Amino acid sequence: MSRIGKLPVAIPSGVKISLDGNLLTVAGPKGSLSQPLHERMSIAVETDQVKVSRPSDSKQDSALHGLTRALINNMVLGVTTGFKKDLEINGVGYRAEITGNVLTMSLGYSHPVVYQLPEGISVEIEKQTKLSVKGIDKQLVGSAAAKIRSYRKPEPYKGKGIKYADERIMRKAGKTGK
Repeated sequence: MSRIGKLPVAIPSGVKISLDGNLLTVAGPKGSLSQPLHERMSIAVETDQVKVSRPSDSKQDSALHGLTRALINNMVLGVTTGFKKDLEINGVGYRAEITGNVLTMSLGYSHPVVYQLPEGISVEIEKQTKLSVKGIDKQLVGSAAAKIRSYRKPEPYKGKGIKYADERIMRKAGKTGK
């Protein structure tokens, strides 16, 4: 039995869940999310919780069981509290600014790096070097943060670049002279 899949997903007050075939829609105070789920999984929506069950104990069904439950839980958490990824920009002259839904970064290149934020994602900037990527879709928040980080990954010698706030950069020693 999947340890994750057998746990029921609690539905907080103010969250409405509807199931149409295999399309699950979760609406809450922060917004609404829809996700098509695998047709082999059985989803039972009750008044205060959602239960996921699987047809057999095969390896694929076991994996889908935990995945389906995790996707539903992330949707419920997203519409109630939302998700956030923190990024830090390290380097002399490296900075970021936001105008509308366009993020403009100076990252040591000869040109500014411009990133159009996807729909449903917002970025807050404090001190020009600390970014917070926020949204209700966990997958979208993670991919937007990874895309921003990919413009200048942290390098191991001086630690310059964009890194996650909780990321540790393994530093290397530089060349030694005679």
